[in-house]
Amino acid sequence: MTAKNTICLWYNNDAEEAANFYAATFPDSAVTAVHRAPGAYPSGKQGDVLTVDFTVCGVPCMGLNGGDMFRHSEAFSFQIATDDQAETDRYWNAIVGNGGQPSDCGWCKDKWGLSWQITPRALTEAMAQGGDVAQRAFGAMMTMQKIDVAAIEAAVRG
Repeated sequence: MTAKNTICLWYNNDAEEAANFYAATFPDSAVTAVHRAPGAYPSGKQGDVLTVDFTVCGVPCMGLNGGDMFRHSEAFSFQIATDDQAETDRYWNAIVGNGGQPSDCGWCKDKWGLSWQITPRALTEAMAQGGDVAQRAFGAMMTMQKIDVAAIEAAVRG
């Protein structure tokens, strides 16, 4: 059954490659369908991949091979909650190590330009506490690219 709401992500012509990477990297992720052009069209030929249906951590997505007219921006990102430093490192390193780019405060971009927030639950929980705890955690986060869970925990303790 088709989901009521699906995130559509525009790719140049590499949606299938991106979807396969996400499926191999994140739990509860899979490529569920590849849709090919039934005939020739102005910018392609019969058999070209038009769209790819996939999930990322259970979230339904469709990758659209639309060409280079539009680019991803930080206005949209996936936020992946992690349980510890090992999980944080695994996802961050997979994205950045596969042609991606690090950014600040737990953000990074994959090689297709899609933004990701690799966010340890320790940071989210500290921010939710508010007050001085949140202020210290926030201050620590502002100095980081990949989030250092031990540093966030130390900031929470004061």
